[in-house]
Amino acid sequence: MIHAASLLLFALAQATPAASPAASPSPSPKPAPAGPVVVLETTLGTIKIGLHKDKSPISVANFIKYVQARHYDGTIFHRVKPGFMAQGGGYDTKMVEKVTMSPIRNEGRNGLRNTRGSVAMARTNDPNSAGAQFFINVKDNHFLDFGIQGAGYAVFGEVLEGMDVVDKIVAVQTTQRGDHSDVPVVPIVIKTAREAVAAPPGAAPKPRPSASPKP
Repeated sequence: MIHAASLLLFALAQATPAASPAASPSPSPKPAPAGPVVVLETTLGTIKIGLHKDKSPISVANFIKYVQARHYDGTIFHRVKPGFMAQGGGYDTKMVEKVTMSPIRNEGRNGLRNTRGSVAMARTNDPNSAGAQFFINVKDNHFLDFGIQGAGYAVFGEVLEGMDVVDKIVAVQTTQRGDHSDVPVVPIVIKTAREAVAAPPGAAPKPRPSASPKP
């Protein structure tokens, strides 16, 4: 359960001013994801995520377990903020939080940065509390990196295709639902999350059959 993850991310966003374009350093090349690819089919379009299995083995293995268990199917992007991020993977369309496995160790010091298009684990103020929830950065959020304001948020993936979809997600109208702010008025649902089978160059990825959750 990581209900507080949303609150912590919100507090960090409010407390950290955005850097002006003139003050931003020249971007350095991003490491190419060396692991599996996961395809999210959402109600606003498809997002393809490459995973950094070499740099974030714990986070990637955890994410893949949830994908194979079909945990993400029917969950929503429950918190979206323009100029910040889109967070999902933890709640269904009724804002009921899904049961998760044991939390994992934070891999925030893996050298990967919270840049636009990167995918990171959401957590509470306990660095080692990440479960199933993740967020996609829509701008460079370097204040979330290791050592800037503590343990940081572990980046484990990169959007390979579909950042236009993520931009649409953070642009939707939002509201307050109970204790949750920035909730899309119309739910943005992850219809399916599947690991893609390796395909020849230029070929579209095919979804890999997923295992059913164990009782």
